Amino acid sequence: MARVPYLRREDADESRKPLYDRLEAERKVPTANIFLALANAPDQLDAFLTYANALRAGGLSPKLRELAILTVGHVTRSAYEVAHHQSHGLKAGLSEEQLAAVADFESADVFDETEKAVMRLARESTLQVDVSEETWRAAADRLTEIQMVELALSIAWYNSGVRIMGMLDIDLESGCPNPFAHS
Repeated sequence: MARVPYLRREDADESRKPLYDRLEAERKVPTANIFLALANAPDQLDAFLTYANALRAGGLSPKLRELAILTVGHVTRSAYEVAHHQSHGLKAGLSEEQLAAVADFESADVFDETEKAVMRLARESTLQVDVSEETWRAAADRLTEIQMVELALSIAWYNSGVRIMGMLDIDLESGCPNPFAHS
């Protein structure tokens, strides 16, 4: 059970209804629990959405971004992040086989060297904060400087997301399978 209430449109006063309009226009309906929890701080939720949208609109390949996000989710064992980003990964071009192999990407033969370099960067940054020059260079030799900054911002953003979800104890939505239930 979340540590703050999930605020729905009917809970909001009239001045906050545009925020729910935005959520419904920009995100899946029904609205995900993370956003309903963050609605307790509506001004921050509005800025949160703007920043998240800016990350998605950048020049980094959606496939690479989703691999980085899923790696963060697996490394932190964030069921919420992995469950929600598997569908994003599929839309971005990941195969079911790739989704199943994210946790053990080093030994999987379904990722190319660029994908593995991005996943190593996400893993190392998540676990150690600082990344080695070798790990940075492996990705930087394959991506532009702009893409590297966007990748760094995405990895950091989704690391903050798993911490928010963990601290607020955000529940997976009803009917959303826990990707770690079997492990």
